[in-house]
Amino acid sequence: MTDQTAGGVVLAADGTPLKASLNRALRKSRIRALLLVAPLLLFILFSFLIPIFDMMFRSVDNWHVGTLMPKTSAALADWDGKALPEEPVFAALVADLQAGAKSREIGKVGRRLNYEKSGMRSMVVSSARKSKRLKNGPYKAKVLKMHKKWRDLETWTVIKRNTAPYTIGYYLNAVDMKYDKNGDIVMQNKNRRIYGKLFLRTFAISLAITVICVILAYPISFLLATLPLRYSNLLMIFVLLPFWTSLLVRTTAWIAMLQSQGVLNDLFVFFGFVAEENRLQLIHNLTGTIIAMTHILLPFMVLPLYSVMKTIPPTYMRAALSLGANPVVAFVRIYMPLTLAGIGAGSILVFILSIGYYITPALVGGTGGTLISNQIAYHMQSSLNWGLAGALGAILLFSVLGFYLLYNKIVGIDNMKLG
Repeated sequence: MTDQTAGGVVLAADGTPLKASLNRALRKSRIRALLLVAPLLLFILFSFLIPIFDMMFRSVDNWHVGTLMPKTSAALADWDGKALPEEPVFAALVADLQAGAKSREIGKVGRRLNYEKSGMRSMVVSSARKSKRLKNGPYKAKVLKMHKKWRDLETWTVIKRNTAPYTIGYYLNAVDMKYDKNGDIVMQNKNRRIYGKLFLRTFAISLAITVICVILAYPISFLLATLPLRYSNLLMIFVLLPFWTSLLVRTTAWIAMLQSQGVLNDLFVFFGFVAEENRLQLIHNLTGTIIAMTHILLPFMVLPLYSVMKTIPPTYMRAALSLGANPVVAFVRIYMPLTLAGIGAGSILVFILSIGYYITPALVGGTGGTLISNQIAYHMQSSLNWGLAGALGAILLFSVLGFYLLYNKIVGIDNMKLG
């Protein structure tokens, strides 16, 4: 409340201008709201955004050669790449090898170079060990005798290219490309093109699982939405029951069911669908991956569909029937269009989840049913090629964002409803 004015300016009860008082109150309310959401923002920052930025940085980071071999990097800066380097470069190389052997860091250089050219890790490590015996120059002839790869012009091209602090080499490997001997970007040999096929397989399997989930979830959701409450609650328990069971346990159960001597094959043989000697191979292949992932992701399709169907008044169908439409026409032309929002929400949820699935394909997929996420995990845990893992993860992330934008363009994210 205000009770006074000064020079035409409305004052608050405490004598301050009303506008300043309102701005101060608004600022306090914003600060209070920010403090309330601060824990959630910090959680998102440390558990989601920072790991993503770290992955993106690792996919282009190339510190190993430039940091651990500084003298060689500086000496190669003016090398034209047409012939083997001169004596100053070899002297700098010996100094870096000796320093790396002393600090025991030279293996990191070898491992990084080995990602570009096979055999360079053993060359660098063995040369560092032999360099301890080199006391005086000239060094060129002595280094060339250490390992035959030092006489290869491509070796020096690879080293110079990786003296840069950042690289696109990991992304080239992630799309089955590489640098050739001349430094030009070319496709990998056909027998080494694996990541492109894995990306296509991942997207194809994810799309197939999404379609199967829509087909299976639609009648289940319809029953949940139309049955009496006591029956729908019981059915909902069966839908939610998998969430109360460990993912690893569910996947292991599918291994027991799908194997050649498993439950499903025993039933097929018992009912005469297949012969004993022709049991179906349902595991360690693409079939096992699709079956297990569909079972695990089906509730994520059922729940959005059910929440949308529950909001559709049953009078719509009765009105269509009263106007002369048969049940099939009424269902297709009246009911189904009203459920498209639920189909869209469930589809994008299942598709995005299936793209990044890892445990289930690893256990039941075998070599024929693994996805790109399994290769990312392999490079993170086994090969320790975190740069390539980061590049694969970044491509997968941008692919998901691309599909999301495409969905928003065609369907519209505003039309996606969860109830």
